Amino acid sequence: MDTATDRAIEMFDLPHLGQDPAHTYRLGIMGGTFDPIHNGHLVAAEQAYDDLGLDLVVFMPAGNPAFKQDKRVTSGEDRYAMTLLATSDNPHFTASRFEIDRDGVTYTADTLRLLHGLYPDNVAFFFITGADAIADIVTWRDAGDIARLAHLVAATRPGYDLSYARRVIEGSAYDFDVTYLEVPALAISSTDLRERAELGQSLRYLTPDSVIGYIRKHGLYDVGDAFQAPMQRDRAKMELTSDERD
Repeated sequence: MDTATDRAIEMFDLPHLGQDPAHTYRLGIMGGTFDPIHNGHLVAAEQAYDDLGLDLVVFMPAGNPAFKQDKRVTSGEDRYAMTLLATSDNPHFTASRFEIDRDGVTYTADTLRLLHGLYPDNVAFFFITGADAIADIVTWRDAGDIARLAHLVAATRPGYDLSYARRVIEGSAYDFDVTYLEVPALAISSTDLRERAELGQSLRYLTPDSVIGYIRKHGLYDVGDAFQAPMQRDRAKMELTSDERD
Protein backbone atom coordinates (compact mmCIF):
# COMPACT_ATOMS: atom_id res chain seq x y z
CA MET A 1 0.00 0.00 0.00
CA ASP A 2 1.16 3.57 -0.61
CA THR A 3 1.59 6.16 2.12
CA ALA A 4 -1.65 8.00 1.31
CA THR A 5 -3.63 4.77 1.60
CA ASP A 6 -1.95 3.94 4.91
CA ARG A 7 -2.86 7.38 6.23
CA ALA A 8 -6.49 6.97 5.17
CA ILE A 9 -6.72 3.56 6.84
CA GLU A 10 -5.29 4.95 10.08
CA MET A 11 -7.48 8.06 9.97
CA PHE A 12 -10.66 5.95 9.81
CA ASP A 13 -9.48 3.36 12.40
CA LEU A 14 -9.44 0.59 9.80
CA PRO A 15 -7.17 -2.47 10.13
CA HIS A 16 -4.08 -2.98 8.00
CA LEU A 17 -4.65 -6.11 5.89
CA GLY A 18 -3.39 -7.52 2.62
CA GLN A 19 0.36 -7.50 3.28
CA ASP A 20 0.85 -11.14 2.21
CA PRO A 21 -0.13 -11.42 -1.47
CA ALA A 22 -0.30 -15.22 -1.18
CA HIS A 23 -2.99 -15.03 1.50
CA THR A 24 -6.67 -14.09 1.10
CA TYR A 25 -7.81 -11.97 4.02
CA ARG A 26 -11.44 -12.17 5.15
CA LEU A 27 -12.68 -8.91 6.63
CA GLY A 28 -16.08 -8.75 8.32
CA ILE A 29 -17.96 -5.44 8.14
CA MET A 30 -20.60 -5.20 10.85
CA GLY A 31 -22.90 -2.47 9.63
CA GLY A 32 -25.64 -0.84 11.67
CA THR A 33 -26.82 2.31 13.35
CA PHE A 34 -25.78 0.94 16.78
CA ASP A 35 -28.21 3.24 18.57
CA PRO A 36 -27.21 1.75 20.97
CA ILE A 37 -25.00 -1.25 20.26
CA HIS A 38 -26.11 -4.36 22.19
CA ASN A 39 -25.07 -7.91 22.97
CA GLY A 40 -26.96 -9.27 19.96
CA HIS A 41 -24.63 -7.34 17.64
CA LEU A 42 -21.59 -8.63 19.50
CA VAL A 43 -22.71 -12.27 19.51
CA ALA A 44 -23.62 -12.12 15.80
CA ALA A 45 -20.19 -10.73 14.94
CA GLU A 46 -18.43 -13.33 17.08
CA GLN A 47 -20.36 -16.15 15.44
CA ALA A 48 -19.60 -14.80 11.96
CA TYR A 49 -15.93 -14.56 12.95
CA ASP A 50 -15.90 -18.22 14.02
CA ASP A 51 -18.17 -19.76 11.37
CA LEU A 52 -16.71 -17.93 8.38
CA GLY A 53 -13.06 -17.88 9.45
CA LEU A 54 -12.80 -14.11 9.40
CA ASP A 55 -9.53 -12.36 10.20
CA LEU A 56 -11.22 -9.40 11.87
CA VAL A 57 -14.64 -7.80 12.24
CA VAL A 58 -14.92 -4.02 11.84
CA PHE A 59 -17.93 -2.45 13.53
CA MET A 60 -18.92 0.51 11.38
CA PRO A 61 -21.62 2.81 12.81
CA ALA A 62 -23.73 4.25 10.00
CA GLY A 63 -22.99 7.90 9.29
CA ASN A 64 -26.15 9.54 7.97
CA PRO A 65 -28.11 6.42 6.95
CA ALA A 66 -30.43 6.75 3.98
CA PHE A 67 -33.11 4.57 5.58
CA LYS A 68 -33.38 6.76 8.70
CA GLN A 69 -33.69 10.22 7.18
CA ASP A 70 -37.11 10.70 8.80
CA LYS A 71 -36.08 9.34 12.21
CA ARG A 72 -34.23 10.75 15.18
CA VAL A 73 -30.75 9.22 15.39
CA THR A 74 -28.22 9.73 18.19
CA SER A 75 -25.10 11.62 17.11
CA GLY A 76 -22.41 9.70 15.25
CA GLU A 77 -19.85 10.57 17.94
CA ASP A 78 -21.98 9.03 20.69
CA ARG A 79 -22.74 5.91 18.64
CA TYR A 80 -19.07 5.51 17.73
CA ALA A 81 -18.01 5.95 21.37
CA MET A 82 -20.48 3.28 22.54
CA THR A 83 -19.32 0.93 19.77
CA LEU A 84 -15.68 1.50 20.72
CA LEU A 85 -16.42 0.74 24.38
CA ALA A 86 -18.40 -2.40 23.53
CA THR A 87 -15.72 -3.89 21.28
CA SER A 88 -12.54 -2.83 23.07
CA ASP A 89 -11.98 -6.07 24.99
CA ASN A 90 -12.20 -8.36 21.94
CA PRO A 91 -8.89 -8.66 20.03
CA HIS A 92 -10.57 -9.49 16.71
CA PHE A 93 -13.12 -6.65 16.89
CA THR A 94 -12.42 -3.05 16.00
CA ALA A 95 -14.58 0.06 15.62
CA SER A 96 -14.20 2.42 12.67
CA ARG A 97 -15.14 6.03 11.94
CA PHE A 98 -15.31 5.26 8.22
CA GLU A 99 -18.97 6.19 7.79
CA ILE A 100 -19.57 8.74 10.53
CA ASP A 101 -16.76 10.97 9.21
CA ARG A 102 -18.18 11.05 5.66
CA ASP A 103 -20.33 13.97 4.56
CA GLY A 104 -23.82 13.52 3.18
CA VAL A 105 -26.12 10.50 3.19
CA THR A 106 -24.22 7.23 3.57
CA TYR A 107 -24.98 4.24 1.35
CA THR A 108 -23.65 0.70 1.72
CA ALA A 109 -22.59 0.52 -1.93
CA ASP A 110 -20.49 3.68 -1.55
CA THR A 111 -18.85 2.28 1.58
CA LEU A 112 -17.94 -0.98 -0.16
CA ARG A 113 -16.56 0.81 -3.22
CA LEU A 114 -14.39 3.04 -1.04
CA LEU A 115 -13.14 0.05 0.97
CA HIS A 116 -12.20 -1.78 -2.22
CA GLY A 117 -10.22 1.29 -3.22
CA LEU A 118 -8.26 1.21 0.03
CA TYR A 119 -7.44 -2.50 0.14
CA PRO A 120 -5.66 -4.81 -2.31
CA ASP A 121 -7.51 -7.53 -4.22
CA ASN A 122 -6.58 -10.25 -1.70
CA VAL A 123 -8.95 -8.75 0.91
CA ALA A 124 -12.50 -10.16 0.72
CA PHE A 125 -15.38 -8.34 2.40
CA PHE A 126 -18.17 -9.99 4.39
CA PHE A 127 -21.02 -7.57 5.10
CA ILE A 128 -22.88 -8.67 8.24
CA THR A 129 -26.45 -7.47 8.73
CA GLY A 130 -29.83 -8.67 9.97
CA ALA A 131 -31.83 -11.22 8.00
CA ASP A 132 -34.73 -8.75 7.82
CA ALA A 133 -32.48 -6.31 5.94
CA ILE A 134 -31.47 -9.00 3.44
CA ALA A 135 -34.97 -9.04 1.97
CA ASP A 136 -34.73 -5.27 1.41
CA ILE A 137 -31.18 -5.15 0.13
CA VAL A 138 -32.24 -5.81 -3.47
CA THR A 139 -33.93 -2.39 -3.40
CA TRP A 140 -30.95 -0.52 -1.95
CA ARG A 141 -29.06 2.00 -4.03
CA ASP A 142 -26.65 0.24 -6.45
CA ALA A 143 -27.67 -3.19 -5.17
CA GLY A 144 -25.77 -4.82 -8.02
CA ASP A 145 -22.53 -3.31 -6.73
CA ILE A 146 -23.26 -4.62 -3.23
CA ALA A 147 -23.71 -8.11 -4.69
CA ARG A 148 -20.45 -7.78 -6.61
CA LEU A 149 -18.33 -6.29 -3.85
CA ALA A 150 -19.24 -8.31 -0.74
CA HIS A 151 -20.37 -11.66 0.55
CA LEU A 152 -23.51 -11.05 2.63
CA VAL A 153 -23.97 -12.55 6.08
CA ALA A 154 -27.57 -12.54 7.33
CA ALA A 155 -27.83 -12.94 11.10
CA THR A 156 -31.17 -14.23 12.29
CA ARG A 157 -32.77 -15.20 15.57
CA PRO A 158 -33.96 -18.81 16.15
CA GLY A 159 -37.32 -19.54 14.56
CA TYR A 160 -37.18 -16.59 12.17
CA ASP A 161 -38.88 -17.45 8.87
CA LEU A 162 -36.26 -17.03 6.16
CA SER A 163 -38.47 -18.20 3.30
CA TYR A 164 -39.41 -14.69 2.14
CA ALA A 165 -35.82 -13.41 2.28
CA ARG A 166 -34.57 -16.45 0.35
CA ARG A 167 -37.24 -15.98 -2.34
CA VAL A 168 -36.36 -12.31 -2.76
CA ILE A 169 -32.64 -13.02 -3.03
CA GLU A 170 -33.10 -15.95 -5.41
CA GLY A 171 -35.50 -13.94 -7.58
CA SER A 172 -33.21 -10.94 -7.76
CA ALA A 173 -31.50 -9.90 -10.98
CA TYR A 174 -28.23 -9.74 -9.04
CA ASP A 175 -25.96 -12.59 -8.01
CA PHE A 176 -26.00 -12.21 -4.21
CA ASP A 177 -23.83 -14.60 -2.20
CA VAL A 178 -25.54 -14.98 1.21
CA THR A 179 -24.72 -17.00 4.32
CA TYR A 180 -27.47 -17.28 6.95
CA LEU A 181 -26.45 -17.48 10.62
CA GLU A 182 -28.82 -18.33 13.45
CA VAL A 183 -27.88 -16.24 16.49
CA PRO A 184 -29.82 -16.78 19.75
CA ALA A 185 -29.03 -13.33 21.19
CA LEU A 186 -30.66 -11.52 18.26
CA ALA A 187 -33.96 -11.42 20.13
CA ILE A 188 -32.46 -8.17 21.51
CA SER A 189 -32.97 -4.96 19.52
CA SER A 190 -31.72 -1.39 19.81
CA THR A 191 -35.33 -0.17 19.73
CA ASP A 192 -36.10 -2.30 22.79
CA LEU A 193 -33.10 -0.87 24.62
CA ARG A 194 -34.10 2.72 23.88
CA GLU A 195 -37.63 2.05 25.12
CA ARG A 196 -36.34 0.34 28.26
CA ALA A 197 -34.03 3.28 28.97
CA GLU A 198 -36.88 5.76 28.56
CA LEU A 199 -38.98 3.73 31.03
CA GLY A 200 -36.15 3.50 33.54
CA GLN A 201 -35.80 -0.26 33.12
CA SER A 202 -32.52 -2.12 33.46
CA LEU A 203 -30.24 -2.62 30.45
CA ARG A 204 -27.95 -5.01 32.30
CA TYR A 205 -27.01 -8.17 30.34
CA LEU A 206 -28.47 -6.61 27.18
CA THR A 207 -25.47 -4.40 26.39
CA PRO A 208 -22.00 -4.16 27.96
CA ASP A 209 -21.74 -2.32 31.28
CA SER A 210 -19.38 0.21 29.67
CA VAL A 211 -22.15 1.17 27.23
CA ILE A 212 -24.70 1.47 30.04
CA GLY A 213 -22.30 3.78 31.87
CA TYR A 214 -21.87 5.93 28.75
CA ILE A 215 -25.65 6.18 28.23
CA ARG A 216 -26.10 7.28 31.86
CA LYS A 217 -23.20 9.75 31.81
CA HIS A 218 -24.33 11.44 28.60
CA GLY A 219 -28.07 11.29 29.26
CA LEU A 220 -28.90 9.46 26.03
CA TYR A 221 -32.47 8.25 25.33
CA ASP A 222 -33.83 10.54 28.09
CA VAL A 223 -31.96 8.26 30.44
CA GLY A 224 -31.18 11.08 32.87
CA ASP A 225 -34.73 11.02 34.18
CA ALA A 226 -35.36 7.39 33.39
CA PHE A 227 -32.55 5.95 35.47
CA GLN A 228 -33.60 8.12 38.40
CA ALA A 229 -37.00 6.44 38.47
CA PRO A 230 -35.85 3.14 40.04
CA MET A 231 -33.78 5.09 42.60
CA GLN A 232 -36.77 7.24 43.47
CA ARG A 233 -38.93 4.13 43.85
CA ASP A 234 -36.34 2.60 46.16
CA ARG A 235 -36.19 5.74 48.29
CA ALA A 236 -39.99 5.83 48.47
CA LYS A 237 -40.06 2.22 49.66
CA MET A 238 -37.45 3.00 52.33
CA GLU A 239 -39.44 6.02 53.52
CA LEU A 240 -42.63 3.95 53.60
CA THR A 241 -40.91 1.25 55.63
CA SER A 242 -39.59 3.91 58.00
CA ASP A 243 -43.10 5.40 58.41
CA GLU A 244 -44.49 1.96 59.14
CA ARG A 245 -41.86 1.45 61.84
CA ASP A 246 -42.78 4.77 63.40
